[in-house]
Amino acid sequence: MKRTSWYHLYKILIRTSIRSRMQYKFNFILASVLAALIQISEFLMVALVLHQFGAIKGWSLHEIGYLFAIMTLSKTLYRTFGNEVHHLEKYLVGGELDQLLTRPMPVLLALLPQNFRIMVGEVLQGGFILCWSLAGMMHSGQIGWTVIPLSLLIIVTGAIILFSIGLATATLGFWTTRIEELQTITEDAARTAAQYPLTLYPKWMSGILLTVIPVGFVNYIPSLYLLRGQGGAWVLAAIAAVAALCLAASLRFWKYGITKYQSTGS
Repeated sequence: MKRTSWYHLYKILIRTSIRSRMQYKFNFILASVLAALIQISEFLMVALVLHQFGAIKGWSLHEIGYLFAIMTLSKTLYRTFGNEVHHLEKYLVGGELDQLLTRPMPVLLALLPQNFRIMVGEVLQGGFILCWSLAGMMHSGQIGWTVIPLSLLIIVTGAIILFSIGLATATLGFWTTRIEELQTITEDAARTAAQYPLTLYPKWMSGILLTVIPVGFVNYIPSLYLLRGQGGAWVLAAIAAVAALCLAASLRFWKYGITKYQSTGS
């Protein structure tokens, strides 16, 4: 019964946040268009290089487009529901977390709906590149239609992994307060690197992207099985297990970290 009331309150907070954002419809539309253009221009730069020189380390343009799209959509799903985890620093510095501590629900559940984002531009851009990549590989006979629903599953597990990395990084703020520079490494830089095949990087770096900051499990490892048939169906089970393990570990770390929080007024 208590969990049901938390869920009901969570939905109310999301609706309130959405109504607040939609009061400025022009800003919302402009931001969505600009976000889509920025993402597409980034991929077009890579596409032009590949068109000029061919495949990179044996990875075709459609395959790299698939990696790019899965990472983009996973990030979009994560940031849609968990964007404020990425911005926890402002709550720690400004003391806004104190307000959330007084609400009759878990702090994390109260934090997530704050400034709920509807990332239409990123969804359209990522969806377009994903459809284009899948269509190209299906046309060449490289993959079958079953990759489509499995890709949707991979986007969900990828979002869980990215959320877990973001939550673990944010939790460190309970000790350091300032975490923006660290987030640049664990979230932004790592995610950007994983938009491309990990074979492009030295072994030590690809190892970090598979273990310490496991963004490689968001798109690269799944693509080895879905696009190239490497491994077996166990790969998908392993990815789901990694996502579940990352989520459980990050939630436990958050639960411990919040006990170390010191209010700015203390």
